[in-house]
Amino acid sequence: MSQTHHPVAYYSDTFVLPLPEGHRFPMQKYRLLRERVLAEGIIPPEQLAIPPAATDEMLQRAHTTDYVHRVQHGVLTRQEIRRVGFPWSPQMVERSRRSVGATVAAAHTALHVGVGINLAGGTHHATADEGQGFCVFNDVAVAARTLQAEGLITRVLVVDCDVHQGNGTAAIFADDPTVYTFSIHGAKNFPFRKINGDLDIGLDDNTDDETYLAALERGLTHAFDASAPEIVFYVSGADPFAGDRLGRLALTKTGLAERDRMVFSFCRQAGTPVVVVMAGGYAVPIEETVDIHVQTIRLALAHLRLEHQPQ
Repeated sequence: MSQTHHPVAYYSDTFVLPLPEGHRFPMQKYRLLRERVLAEGIIPPEQLAIPPAATDEMLQRAHTTDYVHRVQHGVLTRQEIRRVGFPWSPQMVERSRRSVGATVAAAHTALHVGVGINLAGGTHHATADEGQGFCVFNDVAVAARTLQAEGLITRVLVVDCDVHQGNGTAAIFADDPTVYTFSIHGAKNFPFRKINGDLDIGLDDNTDDETYLAALERGLTHAFDASAPEIVFYVSGADPFAGDRLGRLALTKTGLAERDRMVFSFCRQAGTPVVVVMAGGYAVPIEETVDIHVQTIRLALAHLRLEHQPQ
C-alpha cells in the first residue's frame, strides 16, 4: 500500500496552549490520544507527523485579512477573546496555525491514499472574522479552500457530527455552491444562534443510538446525492456521547462506532477520500473522550484497508 512510507495522521499537541488552572477545555486529550494510538499500535510512529503551520495565505482563504492580522498580533478585543474562550498568547496562535496545518496536510494525504487524519481539528465555530467556542481558525474551511485553490478538487462535502452545530463552517460557505455543509447536532445546544448550512438535522435532548443513526443515514443519503463530492471532511466529535458534560444527547460508544462506520461506508460507496478531524469531547473522566476518538481513528484506518482491497 502506498501510504506505508507517508504520514497518515498529524498531531500538534506538542505546541502547548497555556490555559489557567481549572479551565474547562480538556487540552490534554490531544496528547493522551496520540499516546494511545502509538501505545496500541494503531498508527506506527513513522505514519504520525507534526504538520507545517498554516500560512497567512492559507488562513486568508477562509478568514479576513484583518482577523488573521489581529489574532497574530494579539489585538483582539476583550470581548472577542472571551468569545474564543482561550486567553491570547503567542503559543495560542502557533497552536491554532499548526492545528489548521494538520487538517491541510491530512487533506493532501486523503487525496493520496484515501484517508487522512488530524488528531485535533474540527474548529467549526470560527467564522471568517471571529473565533468562538474554543475555535480560533476554521481548519476544515481553510483546508477545503486550499485544495480548491491548488486545483486539486472542486466539490466538497463537510459531514459534521459534533454535537454542536457547525455554525462557522456554514457561515463561511453560505454563498459557495461548491461546498456542501451537513451538520447533525443537538437542537437546543450551543451555539444558541444557529447559522443554517445546506442541511441541518437538529436532535432533541437525550436522543438515543437508534434515533440518531436513522437520522444520520437519511442525512448522509441526501448530502451525498446533492453534493457529488470529490472529498469529504468528517468532523467526528466525541460529544454526542451520553457521558459528555456539554453534549445532552445519549449515544453509547457502540452507537458512536456505528456512526463512524456509516460515514466511512458512504465514503467508500461514493469512492470519496475522507479527512477525519476530532472536534469536541468533554466527558469526565477524560479517558472516555479519548476512547471515542481512538475508536474513530481505528475505524478510519479499517476503512482505508477496505478501500485498498482488490474488488
